[in-house]
Amino acid sequence: MRQRHFIDIHKVATGPAVLGMMAWHASWDHLTAWIYLALHGTYGLLWVCKSRTFPDKSWEERSSVAYGLMIWAGLSLYWIAPWIVTSSRVEPPHWYLAACVTLWGLGVFLHFASDMHKNVALQMRPEQLVHTGLWARCRNPNYLGELFIYLGFGLLAMHWLPLVVIALFLVAVWIPNMLKKDRSLARYPEFEAYKARSWFLLPPLI
Repeated sequence: MRQRHFIDIHKVATGPAVLGMMAWHASWDHLTAWIYLALHGTYGLLWVCKSRTFPDKSWEERSSVAYGLMIWAGLSLYWIAPWIVTSSRVEPPHWYLAACVTLWGLGVFLHFASDMHKNVALQMRPEQLVHTGLWARCRNPNYLGELFIYLGFGLLAMHWLPLVVIALFLVAVWIPNMLKKDRSLARYPEFEAYKARSWFLLPPLI
């Protein structure tokens, strides 16, 4: 099996897992739990669709069952947020719920649109630097979108622990992958100019 197969199965399992938590905590009448299920469950299905139509090459490496289970263990940290939502029956104000849904929607757009753009651009012009559209000002709009998506999930819990999980993935997985990609793109003559006019992930604060 490839790494993406373990990831895809986990993404599909998220919806049933959240439903299981709702059943365990008898939170069928809990609005925040249903919103969480809709957001994270839908994202899991969208991820699998993306994986089948324009997959990320970084997850195409073959994986042992042991390593696949390690991937599952890591991704399952994201299930801390729905556990808190369902067990604590968190009830954020309506404006807060709307803000989380908005953040998730922006993230889905950035993540999927930028990955599709890159996929199509490389099919049309292989071995060319992609630096237009959503990639013009940000070198990692797909990761920025993923950050927004998981913040939309994590903030629903109104607890610090899901934010620690997101920060852990950001530092241990996402940033190293983004730096690795920058080193790979440095082979293009126009990369330095592109790097100078674009953000790594977010606009600089100063």
